[in-house]
Amino acid sequence: MENGFSVFHALILLVLVFVLLIPYVKIIKKAGYSSWWVLTLFIPLVNFIMLWVFAFARWPLEDRADGRGMEKVF
Repeated sequence: MENGFSVFHALILLVLVFVLLIPYVKIIKKAGYSSWWVLTLFIPLVNFIMLWVFAFARWPLEDRADGRGMEKVF
């Protein structure tokens, strides 16, 4: 038995990353932000800060719905 990081562990990690990234990207895009913001998930401490920022900030989608953006969404 090997005591280290095996190919099996790497495969599990890769699957978990994709399982977590896809919903985050969809949520961020629906909020009106660039999907590149998902990269903040990989920076320790910044990921928790950005979670709170995204939760309580006014989303660009809300601005567009209120008529403050380029067009109304609804």
